[in-house]
Amino acid sequence: MPQTPLQHDHSSKPAHRFRLAIIAALALATALAGCSSSNKYYDPGKSNRTETGFRNNYPQPPRPSFWKWQWERITAGLPKPPANDYQFPLAKPDLAWLKANRQAPSVTWIGHATALLQIGGRNVLTDPMFSERASPFSFIGPKRKAPLPVQIAELPHIDVVVISHNHYDHLDRASVEQLNLQPGGPPLFLVPLGVRDWMNGIGITNVREMDWWDKLSLGSLDIYFVPAAHWSARGLFDRSETLWGGWVFQNLKAPATSDAPAAEPSEPYSMYFAGDTGYSGDFRDIGERFGGFDLALIPIGAYAPRWFMQNQHVDPAQAVLIHEDVRAKRSIGIHWGTFELADEPLDEPPQKLAEALKEAHLPADQFITLKHGETLKLEP
Repeated sequence: MPQTPLQHDHSSKPAHRFRLAIIAALALATALAGCSSSNKYYDPGKSNRTETGFRNNYPQPPRPSFWKWQWERITAGLPKPPANDYQFPLAKPDLAWLKANRQAPSVTWIGHATALLQIGGRNVLTDPMFSERASPFSFIGPKRKAPLPVQIAELPHIDVVVISHNHYDHLDRASVEQLNLQPGGPPLFLVPLGVRDWMNGIGITNVREMDWWDKLSLGSLDIYFVPAAHWSARGLFDRSETLWGGWVFQNLKAPATSDAPAAEPSEPYSMYFAGDTGYSGDFRDIGERFGGFDLALIPIGAYAPRWFMQNQHVDPAQAVLIHEDVRAKRSIGIHWGTFELADEPLDEPPQKLAEALKEAHLPADQFITLKHGETLKLEP
């Protein structure tokens, strides 16, 4: 839900000086970097595959300077959190209901791009991120600003984990390692091309790689990997060496299972998880191919400044365009209120979303936000 902005604190000079030193070191390392490695997935017949990695379907403006952005935000003291930090309200998930439910579609927003989807009798976890920092380091990097509403061990057994791309705020090593060891056996990890090798390297083997438009059927549930406008990297020198994208879930007609409570079989239902993305023609393509969705999860945060973020992160107004392009009946805003990844206050995106819906003449309940931990029970 939209939060009332509090007075923002302008005093964080030591942290900014430390960050400036880190940025300078990274800039030097980047200047000394070599060329990208060859792409083992290269296929001249596939437009998204290049000799050195992957690319988006639609042309984008030239990549802006990361170092210019970092200098500007350091000198301006951005982002500016409230003086007493953010106070996001939490909702405690009804874990008993979530564990018993195998028929009704539902979405529980855990935070950032992490959501528990219940569809087609399956528990699907998107971009699991349960760590305190979205970073390869424990001492620096974006820190969690909203407490976790639930721990991995408290979740119902996860059947499928989907990963949109390999950035640290979407692919967290500690989280996927813990999920791989869940009681009852590991989930099936569905990942973009190029990510399986990394997963195998940390001991996770129940992995399937997918290219854009690939389909996997699990009983009545069809899962597709679809395009997005983004990029990938886990280090300084591996940009776009693995693919990125979103996920589509179509439940055709799920029969009641032997371990499910007595209820009617679940009805057809469809969901779309956009992952992390800038705005592009991909969303019209997705809407045309699938004919619309009952529910979409669309990012609304990490958009400022626009001159830098526009290629990779939509703002709330563009999120509304995606909602319309993919023909979603309802949408939920994700990718906000958890990690400081950009210059806007973490509590701003829901307010901007409300303004964008009003500007588009759409009802406020057509595209909503949830509290961290809140479950939306859906009607087929």
